[in-house]
Amino acid sequence: MRPAPGHWRLLALVLALTLGLALAGETWADGRKHRNKKDHAARWTPNQTYAQACGQCHMVYPPCLLPAASWGRLLEGRADHFGQSLPLTDAEAGEIKAYLEANAADRSGGKRGRKIMASLGGATPLRPSEVPYLRHKHHDIAEAVFARPAVGGRGNCKACHPGAEQGDYGEHRANIPR
Repeated sequence: MRPAPGHWRLLALVLALTLGLALAGETWADGRKHRNKKDHAARWTPNQTYAQACGQCHMVYPPCLLPAASWGRLLEGRADHFGQSLPLTDAEAGEIKAYLEANAADRSGGKRGRKIMASLGGATPLRPSEVPYLRHKHHDIAEAVFARPAVGGRGNCKACHPGAEQGDYGEHRANIPR
């Protein structure tokens, strides 16, 4: 059965709108276009207290890289944070902990968070570099690469992933420094 002549126009309009929306993509907050919904789900904006307090010493890790229990352990043990004392007030620590736990791998609802949680087997790692899923994603990279001064270890994600602090870990945008 063929559509009536007037229906062709409606069908063409619907197809044109669908194609236009697919090609237009969405826009990041900074004005750049993106078309990959997987990347869009991974991007995030950090809590300012978290970014200021933690970003002074290391990369500001997206909360979805660890489960809530891991973030809780990290902030409860702030007197000995990998050999350092975290100079946070109780209010700052509480705010940061609430933010990280609310957006953690087991609470974010994202695809990456689900994969991370499936890989943990109940473990509560204290570093994203200890997460089995993330280690597997880097299985083909030699340890010598992580030891390069320009890389600075497994925990310095932004050395190879320029958008890491915004949650952008796209393989096609990764660049391993020499």
